[in-house]
Amino acid sequence: MWAGQKDNYDHEAQAYNDMIDILSSTKYKVKQFRIVCDLLDYMKRHNKRKVPVEVLITILKQYTEKHLTYLQKFAKKKKIRVKTQPEINALNFLLDALCKCSLVQDAEQMLKRVKKSIKPDANIYNILFFGWCRVRNPSRGMRLLEEMIEVGHTPDNFTYTTAIDSFCKAGMVTEAAELFEFMQTKGSTVSSPTTKTYAIMIVVLVENDRMDECLKLLGHMISSGCLPDVSTYKELLEGMCLAGKVEEAYKFLQEMGNKGYPPDIVTYNCFLKVLCKNKKSDEALKLYGRMIDVGCMPSVQTYNMLISMYFEMGDPDGAFETWHEMDKRGCAQDTDTYCMMIEGLFGCNKVEDACSLLEDVANKGMKLPYTKFDSFLMQLSVIGDLQAIHRLSRHMSRFYNPSMARRFALNQKRRSVSLREH
Repeated sequence: MWAGQKDNYDHEAQAYNDMIDILSSTKYKVKQFRIVCDLLDYMKRHNKRKVPVEVLITILKQYTEKHLTYLQKFAKKKKIRVKTQPEINALNFLLDALCKCSLVQDAEQMLKRVKKSIKPDANIYNILFFGWCRVRNPSRGMRLLEEMIEVGHTPDNFTYTTAIDSFCKAGMVTEAAELFEFMQTKGSTVSSPTTKTYAIMIVVLVENDRMDECLKLLGHMISSGCLPDVSTYKELLEGMCLAGKVEEAYKFLQEMGNKGYPPDIVTYNCFLKVLCKNKKSDEALKLYGRMIDVGCMPSVQTYNMLISMYFEMGDPDGAFETWHEMDKRGCAQDTDTYCMMIEGLFGCNKVEDACSLLEDVANKGMKLPYTKFDSFLMQLSVIGDLQAIHRLSRHMSRFYNPSMARRFALNQKRRSVSLREH
């Protein structure tokens, strides 16, 4: 570097190229990567605006060898043949970082510079496509998507679905619908819409009061054999309820029934879970009544969700009514039901009722989870009910030995110390 400090002298571009080439070809090239970065910084400070493509590729190769060696080791260990050039992995990281910083234009220009030396793979196109979606420029993204298909690469389903989700969250419903149509007409079997993609589109159409399009899309989903699973049902119903479209959620269930897929107990419980989570007690009871009317008998999970909702709302009377409803319908309470009731009653200062249920637990020989057992002992210790403590401890000793109790106490102590240290 001392020559660069001489008056009336400036390094030629070839000198920088040779220097980087030397640093990249020595025996200790991995350790020289920091010097390469310093050299690039020196070029920047001396108004060298551009790095030749050959130099850029050399640096990418060197970065790969230094920072992505674990990929090569994994591939060697698992006997996987890596088909991509090493520098493509590094280029993917670089373009992804630029796109995440919303510098998609710079990322695309960099790709154009290295295109002649590096053949872009599908991952590179996916990164740039999602980058344009991130900066809300769907037209550029669609042009890139078409170019990707022209050169023989197939966009994966994750790319489409993520982009559609991004458009919907940004309020670009029309653009999302256009991309979804493109996915259906010009996409391949690999990239065809899944239940996740349909769920995103259906929810956003409901939110924007486009029910006709929503029902049409629902019919297309069913006719294509893409049926919603439990998680998709939950996403659909939760999206509708959060948007205040509870009636539309009922219409969705009815339409599914009309198409030959009537809701079962799992579907109803998904709907009920969303309503209980959002403390919509009136709607939850309405759904419960509908289940009874159509002959779909509630399960113990149905009642547990209602009990949990009532205690979260500070309504122990509602929880007791649900408990008695279980007895009326012949649905036996399980361990989770007892734990929810006892915990909720202690939280509402209904100590006598909680102790009465603990007595039932002992009489029925039920095994409580150790964490709940320990929690209930602590509650009884606070109120000083030694008789109840002795009774519960004697009962639980049938299931848990003293050494397990000591291990549990030690683990809790360690966790407490760890939290204080952080």
